[in-house]
Amino acid sequence: MVFTALLVTAVDAQESTGPSADGEAGFVALFDGNSLNGWQKAEENADAWGVAAGTLVCKGKRCHLFYVGDEAPFKNFHFKAEVMTTPGSNAGIYFNTKYQPTGWPKYGYECQVNVSHRDPKKTSSLYAVDDVADPGVKDNQWYTQEIIVKGRHVELKVNGKTLVDYTEPADKQAFSADFERRLSEAGTFALQAHDPDSVVYFRNLRVKKLAD
Repeated sequence: MVFTALLVTAVDAQESTGPSADGEAGFVALFDGNSLNGWQKAEENADAWGVAAGTLVCKGKRCHLFYVGDEAPFKNFHFKAEVMTTPGSNAGIYFNTKYQPTGWPKYGYECQVNVSHRDPKKTSSLYAVDDVADPGVKDNQWYTQEIIVKGRHVELKVNGKTLVDYTEPADKQAFSADFERRLSEAGTFALQAHDPDSVVYFRNLRVKKLAD
């Protein structure tokens, strides 16, 4: 990736505030730190995603990176990832979604990644369903995002603090023809590259499946 050299210094300069996968009973790593094994890019703007200094990095036009590895699909789970935004950046973590080659993911929910982008829906928002105005984190610093789904219950945490505690109504209808914004039987995760001005880093992605 042409921007890799510029990004490595920024990543290396920061210390992680989140736990590693080591010692977390039941958690399985989704990213090996070196490659995109287990992940599939959407067909549009594939150069927006790459690996640098042990992180997944997005910088470019809209492109979604879907987890397609052996651990998928996921229904009830506890997901964790370390995330670092840069000023003005926007990204997202979709869950209970499924691969699609182009466009914004239609299925599942989006956990917003945005500290200082103009969109008022900030980090850890359950996008357009239960939005967060101030997640209490800063750009250029790592934070830990957690997503816990159990039945119809969704909990989103940042650095151990619950910011969203949402139970989906049993009769919830699709948000629109373009966005379901509701849980399915099972799905996967997708990371979002939102626009060319947004540079966001993800690392230490791991998940623990929970009993039905």
